[in-house]
Amino acid sequence: MTTISKRPVRTAAVLLVASAVAETVLVRLGGTYGSIPQERAAALPGDDIVPRPDVVTDHAITIDAPPGCVWPWLEQMGWHRGGWYTARWVDRLLFPANWPSATRIMPEMQGLQVGDFVPDGAPDTGCGFVVERLEPHRALVLHSTSHLPAAWRERHHATLDWSWAFVLRPLDGGRKTRFSFRSRWSTAPWWLTLGGRLVIVPADLLMSRDMLTGVKQRAEALSVSKSFRGPAAVTMPP
Repeated sequence: MTTISKRPVRTAAVLLVASAVAETVLVRLGGTYGSIPQERAAALPGDDIVPRPDVVTDHAITIDAPPGCVWPWLEQMGWHRGGWYTARWVDRLLFPANWPSATRIMPEMQGLQVGDFVPDGAPDTGCGFVVERLEPHRALVLHSTSHLPAAWRERHHATLDWSWAFVLRPLDGGRKTRFSFRSRWSTAPWWLTLGGRLVIVPADLLMSRDMLTGVKQRAEALSVSKSFRGPAAVTMPP
């Protein structure tokens, strides 16, 4: 009887350890996917916007296209603009109100400037980013304090100070691009900070990887397109 009664306890302990290991791995990957230690240690434009972050994530990918083929996709990002270039099934599952991400350069969405508002939700939510830094073909830095529901901010005094830095570095004489994406945020109260680490950071593995891959596919298709003299549609892989 003693041996039998211990089995559920041992099983629960094994599951608990396995869950902790899995969570640790997901948090690690969610914070570092695609980047190398030198990139994570390097200073990037916009680091000063959230000077004492609770969480920093760094992701990167190499794109077989020059920065000039990557930049237009970044300039038109946003809700009901070009989108965030994540997989359509992800949008349908998590953000059903989102339009499909653009597969062409939209002239009406180009010409982003410092101070512009980039929406990340319907107008009534007020959710979005402000353009803080913009260096064409090199860096785009966005900043938000509006991503939490108003009820959380009012009732619980919850805060989220969040910056995104998209940085392009030419490689191979400018024929390729190293695309880095850094997110820095500080949160309050403690339960929001803990939730961000345990939930948002692992989820970032999926969302950021999708965004990086989506930009890569579009930029590479645009690079080989004969129509890259103006607005162009690109053929996306199935």
